[in-house]
Amino acid sequence: MTNYLPKILLVGLLVLLVAGCAPGNSRYSAETGRPANFWAGLWHGLIIVITFIVSLFTNDVQIYESNNVGWGYNLGFILGCCVSLGGAARGSAHKRKRREADWDRVGRQIGDSIKEGLASWRKEERATDSDWDELGRKIEERIREEMRKARG
Repeated sequence: MTNYLPKILLVGLLVLLVAGCAPGNSRYSAETGRPANFWAGLWHGLIIVITFIVSLFTNDVQIYESNNVGWGYNLGFILGCCVSLGGAARGSAHKRKRREADWDRVGRQIGDSIKEGLASWRKEERATDSDWDELGRKIEERIREEMRKARG
């Protein structure tokens, strides 16, 4: 437990620090006459997950700053939310799915080739150990060839 205590304190301090910069604090109140701008919107979008959790337990923290400059704050807020909530990761997920589909296709082709080879081999009446070794080499060679095609 003593090893985790500094980490827990650090996380707690980080949450308090972030909550101090969250929307709804006195920095952007109507009395100061200073509305939240693009950079504040970007920050508020980045910390949206933390501010949401904190807002569940207190009324002093909001998710969105209502006293803002308009489209500049909104643009920053949306960009921050996209980064924070993983909007930019969708492109890499699509590539990963395509790569997995390619590997599935290669696996099916290899499986079909092996089945064809074994079916034709089954038709022969006799098979020696050297025939099995040759078949194993051919399968390994075909797998390497298909993997090279998939990488390239």
